[in-house]
Amino acid sequence: MSDPLPRSLDQRLDALARHPFRAKFHLRGRERATAELSGPSTMRWHAYDLIAKRLAPAEPYKDGKQTPYRGHPVFVAQHATATCCRSCLQRWHQIPKGRELSRSERAYVVGVICRWIEREVAGEGSSGAAIPDGHS
Repeated sequence: MSDPLPRSLDQRLDALARHPFRAKFHLRGRERATAELSGPSTMRWHAYDLIAKRLAPAEPYKDGKQTPYRGHPVFVAQHATATCCRSCLQRWHQIPKGRELSRSERAYVVGVICRWIEREVAGEGSSGAAIPDGHS
């Protein structure tokens, strides 16, 4: 296969994982079990739904605080991948604030989240640190 997208996505995820705050996030417990039992297609559907409601609007409700740290694999993935709020999307992914996400931007965000979950389920992430309480 010569598709460069997964490779560049992995490079982006590797760079994010080197950031101390982002590196602390891993799937464990209920979130890991949910991801494993639900499978990739269900996780993708959940990610699209959550992104549409919580991140895609031009001015999301409670932007910067709209993504819980626990409760769903997508939430954990959003913090690990800096797709948790519009400020992080702008800073880490160069997707501007103040306008609704385009269809391709939504697909990109979901792709980042789902690839991170896939890597976690495959055991490519470590699981030692606790969930942090700050936001960076």
